[in-house]
Amino acid sequence: MKNESSFEHERELFDSGYDFVIGIDEAGRGPLAGPVVACACTLRTSDVLRQEDTLSRHPMSQLIRDSKTLSEKQRESLYDFIFENFYVGVGICDHRTIDRINILEATYLAMKSAVSQLRSKIKRQNAKLQCKIQDFNTRYQIPDTKYIILVDGNKSIPNLSIEQRAIVNGDKIVKSISAASIVAKVTRDRIMREFHEKYPEYCFDKHKGYGTAAHMAKIREFGSCEIHRKSFEPIRSLIKSKCKNQK
Repeated sequence: MKNESSFEHERELFDSGYDFVIGIDEAGRGPLAGPVVACACTLRTSDVLRQEDTLSRHPMSQLIRDSKTLSEKQRESLYDFIFENFYVGVGICDHRTIDRINILEATYLAMKSAVSQLRSKIKRQNAKLQCKIQDFNTRYQIPDTKYIILVDGNKSIPNLSIEQRAIVNGDKIVKSISAASIVAKVTRDRIMREFHEKYPEYCFDKHKGYGTAAHMAKIREFGSCEIHRKSFEPIRSLIKSKCKNQK
């Protein structure tokens, strides 16, 4: 398979009878500060891939790929386009939750929240559609929706009742996962820019909480702040050292 993002997986699964193919990705597992953000994206309808494939050929759609390969300006420009063409759900777990249950479990929790929000949006839309159809035919019932989730990586989300497939490098080859990676990244970056207004001395607007040399220098100078992940090194060791010095 080509190492470029496409709608190939979505087409195959739509043709197999799935109504919605949901791509999931996250942003913020590695930083020393701030939340982890997960996003779930699915095309609003499979018809867009069957009508001369206009969405695939759209210049903005062709730009949708792994968020790490895009500039911040490119990601921001794609954000609204994704919301126009996909149902989108976002889940966020803050630094407190990460410290309480660990980063992996917090990531799964954010993903489940994103899926729940996404399915609620789909159900609301289908309910409106069902009401319109029933105005013309009171015996018509929309069948149960068939979902499948495509998760970036090699592990599925535990304790989730929806069918899943884990796809290694999914953010690079599956459009719906690529779209999710972009929305997750943009959402988290915006959150970190807001935190910069509250904690300007740490320059969160620049490094977004990752352990860069500049960020580490700020931590050594000012210590940790409220949104630093206390269970992460070197924050944990820094706190222990400070406590020992105060005794």
